[in-house]
Amino acid sequence: MVRDPSLQPVPGTSVRSLSKKRPRSVARQVFVLQVAIVVLLAAGAVLALVLQSRHDVDREARTRSVAVAQTFAHSLGLRQALLAPDPSAILQPLTEVTRKDAGVDFIVVMNDQGVRYTHPLPDRIGKQFVGTIAPSLAGQVYTESVKGPLGQEIQAVVPVFADPYKDGGKVVALVSAGLTVKNVTGVFQRQLPLILGTSAAGLALATAGAALISRRLRRQTRGLGPLEMTRMYEHHDAVLHSVREGVLITDGGGRLLLANDEAKRLLRLPPDAEGQHIRELSGLDPQMADLLLSGRETTDEVHEAGDRLLVVNQRATRPRGRPEGTAVTIRDTTEMQVLSTRAEAARKRLRLLYDAGVGVGTTLDVERTAQELADVAVPRFADFVTVDLAEPVLLGDEPTAVAADLRRTGVSGIRDDVPLYPKGRLIDFLPSTPQARGLNSGRAEVVTDLTDAPGWHAQDPPRAQAIIAYGVHSLITAPLKARGVVLGVVNFWRAEKEPFDEEDVSLAEELVARAGVSIDNARRYTREHALAVTLQRSLLPRDLPEQSAVEVAHYYLPAQSGVGGDWFDVIPLPGSRVALVVGDVVGHGLHAAAAMGRLRTAVLNFSSLDLPPDELLARLDDLVQYIDQSVDGGGVEGGLIGATCLYAVYDAVTQRCTVARAGHMPPVVVRPDGTVEIPELPAGAPLGLGGFPFESAELDLSEGSQLVLYTDGLIEERTRDIDEGLALLRSALAHADRKPEETCRAVLAELLPVRPRDDVALLVARTSALPADRIAEWEVPFEPSAVGAMRALAVEKLAEWGLSELAFGTELVLSELITNAIRHGAEPVRVRLLHDRMLTCEVFDGSSSSPRLHYAKTTDEGGRGLFLVAQISRRWGARYTPEGKVIWSEQPLPEPEDT
Repeated sequence: MVRDPSLQPVPGTSVRSLSKKRPRSVARQVFVLQVAIVVLLAAGAVLALVLQSRHDVDREARTRSVAVAQTFAHSLGLRQALLAPDPSAILQPLTEVTRKDAGVDFIVVMNDQGVRYTHPLPDRIGKQFVGTIAPSLAGQVYTESVKGPLGQEIQAVVPVFADPYKDGGKVVALVSAGLTVKNVTGVFQRQLPLILGTSAAGLALATAGAALISRRLRRQTRGLGPLEMTRMYEHHDAVLHSVREGVLITDGGGRLLLANDEAKRLLRLPPDAEGQHIRELSGLDPQMADLLLSGRETTDEVHEAGDRLLVVNQRATRPRGRPEGTAVTIRDTTEMQVLSTRAEAARKRLRLLYDAGVGVGTTLDVERTAQELADVAVPRFADFVTVDLAEPVLLGDEPTAVAADLRRTGVSGIRDDVPLYPKGRLIDFLPSTPQARGLNSGRAEVVTDLTDAPGWHAQDPPRAQAIIAYGVHSLITAPLKARGVVLGVVNFWRAEKEPFDEEDVSLAEELVARAGVSIDNARRYTREHALAVTLQRSLLPRDLPEQSAVEVAHYYLPAQSGVGGDWFDVIPLPGSRVALVVGDVVGHGLHAAAAMGRLRTAVLNFSSLDLPPDELLARLDDLVQYIDQSVDGGGVEGGLIGATCLYAVYDAVTQRCTVARAGHMPPVVVRPDGTVEIPELPAGAPLGLGGFPFESAELDLSEGSQLVLYTDGLIEERTRDIDEGLALLRSALAHADRKPEETCRAVLAELLPVRPRDDVALLVARTSALPADRIAEWEVPFEPSAVGAMRALAVEKLAEWGLSELAFGTELVLSELITNAIRHGAEPVRVRLLHDRMLTCEVFDGSSSSPRLHYAKTTDEGGRGLFLVAQISRRWGARYTPEGKVIWSEQPLPEPEDT
């Protein structure tokens, strides 16, 4: 298209100079007309507002007065205030507050005679109301304009009925509210300049805006001819059809107005698609057609169109302020979705491996670790998982044979009725199975179709058919290895997910490899724990020795985290006495168990010397110091890093218990009447510190009392402190009528933790007393001639006890012991016979000299007495008391049939 040459600018002239020669443009005429119309409309609006304002202000004043008066007339408490002796004192403050909040000039409450109770001018209270009240006394709302105390007023008078819930009836008072004319007209006068100013500003803005828009349009279109417009549209079309994003525009009737080339390619539209209705377009996906016709706004909504994945954005077009169609953009994200899918799969894989690293191996238990491996893979990787471990692995040993003696240790799945081998089943895989091949080769295998796996079917054909019928279709079997040693095999099964492929094998291998380290650590811990437990139990007493001083029940439980060094012991002592021992070595493991064995052996040896409890602990403390000092290089492995001990000796004859402790928990005494007490005993320092003396205390325990000894693992726990544990122990022991076994069970039920962090040792001893008729005691005169008399008394007592068969040996023992006491000892001398499990002969004297057994020569006249005592007695010995010493001898009682 060629422009008219007469319209072309002349060289050397400006566009502005040419415009002056042209007649007034249509844009300018439209501008003038627009200004005139705006002026006329503004003037009409001002006039209408002036007239309307006068009417509206008067009506607003009457309406507001009525509303305020009616609201106050129906307010709660008004009628009660009217009945008060002085209504004005109550109502005057309320009317003033309400008047200010409601924006009126006055609220007057009066009685049915028109006498005011309230008024903004207090001097008007009690005077006659100015206005008409007759209509209101008849039950009507009446408004009027009167000259009142405040000037010319517009007021409303409303009745106050006796029944507050029903209009009509007797009028008991009147309420009037209103505005002065001065304030009413003042509102209008204040609004008029605002109205005029706003109109003027609107006129100015409209004029300026119209002028600017008109001038800008003239400037933008000046000199632009048809050729330039055509070129502009050609550029627009070129850009529209070359972008890699589809563009569609439809009208309000569902007709396609515009579709660029990319939209036609993505939606497979025909070339002549423009102008056709959406439903008439062939090749358009029905779901996409429904979206285009719905007109709803969408943002990045994903739709499938054939083999492509499209992201659609749709907005309504509003050319004239109302929706007349839609503008749609379409973006192809098929390749991006593939990359996103791969990235999501990689993220899930990393997440699974992370969860496996965190959730597998939380404990050092082989079976639990295997179950954690099975649980973490279901259902994110497999539908069912089974873990089979070699039998030696469960015992803490390394497997000796591969692909044999595998026990199913972990089972997990989306359902519980899958026909796989159950947990605990011992399985021997055939060489043809993928499990056996994987165990031999050390590599994972995948079976994508179990229906075509004859080697797997050969293991158990009926079960294989049941598994396939259940829906399980594919399998990955991965050997479980650690340090190059095969510990077992892990089987991943799928029934509902898509079959396994080769990409899943690497994930299965990595998952099993991480779990293999945890299982191997648990296996090694199991082995060390079993060795420690075996060592510890071999060092603890298997069967408590027979004795009649106390009835004993005991309990021992090693810690779950590792065997500790707690121990207990019951040691019979001569003279119907028994030693009760409880100790604790700090630490866990083989070192603690070995240290415990050394201390227990030392206590047994020291107790054979019949030492007092405080002296025994002192010697034990010296031994611990020696052990610590003898460690090479000051290490800890061979020494003791701390130990506590409690040593108690109970005498069934005197019913007295002597107790000493070295940093150990105090015992608990349960009296026969049910009283539970923790005696105040000297604490003593833990063993091995040195330099601190040990003290003993004596407790009087009547027959039937219970002495409870324990270690701190019983009362200490993470969720409670020692005081709370001792309170629970007191509560559990508050039953004196129970046997020691029952007491032991009650204490454990109340205090034993589910997973103890420390060893638990408990010893419950119920005291007995040796009957008085089985005790014989005599004072011996300090002269040799008294020996014969003592022998006669002893023989007589033995006959009374039915032990005449022991009379000869007893006479020899007493003769030698009494003679030695008189010859080598000091006064006083006493003899005591005890008829218990043994016949005990005891000779007391006031000397501390130690008797010594030696072999007399043939030429010696004496020195054979103690030798004869040792030959006749089962055992003999000496113990020292604050008053001197005791030489004792024990003879076994004759068997009943011999008697």
